[in-house]
Amino acid sequence: MFEGWELERVFAFAAQVGFEAVEIAPFTLAPDVRTISAERRSQIRRTAEQAGIAVAGLHWIFVGPEGMYLTSPEAETRARTAEYLMALADFCAEVGGVHMVLGSPKQRSVLPEVTYEQAQGYAVEVLRAAAPRLAERHVVVGLEPLSSQETNFLTTAEETRRLVDAVGHPNVRMTLDAKAMSSEGRPIPDIIRESRGYVSHFHANDDTRREPGSGSLDFEGMAQALMGIGFGGYVSIEVFSIEPDAETMARRGLEHLRKAFGSA
Repeated sequence: MFEGWELERVFAFAAQVGFEAVEIAPFTLAPDVRTISAERRSQIRRTAEQAGIAVAGLHWIFVGPEGMYLTSPEAETRARTAEYLMALADFCAEVGGVHMVLGSPKQRSVLPEVTYEQAQGYAVEVLRAAAPRLAERHVVVGLEPLSSQETNFLTTAEETRRLVDAVGHPNVRMTLDAKAMSSEGRPIPDIIRESRGYVSHFHANDDTRREPGSGSLDFEGMAQALMGIGFGGYVSIEVFSIEPDAETMARRGLEHLRKAFGSA
């Protein structure tokens, strides 16, 4: 959303507008988080604290480096992916984050030579391998259902809940995304209520691919459903189309969410 901005400027702006936390896409800092020095990690955490803003965590976690794939049939690729997931957990914790969104549709889709059942088994293997480090670092991974236009793996909340159950670890949960849920063709509040106990993070975006309030989605209904299931995580504004600019979208989106949750 703030492409081209220094993190320090993002933190200051977010705090000024009234956000409580910022979500970081690690590939915007470095192609591989393992190259980010301990000094830089400490600086990010310290700068956020000085601005009075929390680091919610990370998203778009498998965009870089090359070669990460959650459902690869190659054991070496799965091992490499699990190792990087652990490195991401280290980075997330060291900058003050608590949650990582596993969306990254291009790094998880079922390949032509793989069945869906095999892909699920491969994903379980990767996630279980990384789970002890997640627990050690007090970081949760939230598997994010996305529309079938983006991926062919985990395209509904129900599929995602089944994978969470298959992994069977408290640090592997689910991120719900408003725009993605709208593609299921069902009432979004129903999907939220059915996901009680699974949801660890929430992405708020409208069917315009922009900020909440820019389209037709009912965020008051979502807010009521989230509060009804006792959701206590972050609601994070994630956009894919910048119009007219990041600052305006952030302000409008936050105002719309405040109204939605205030009336819920």
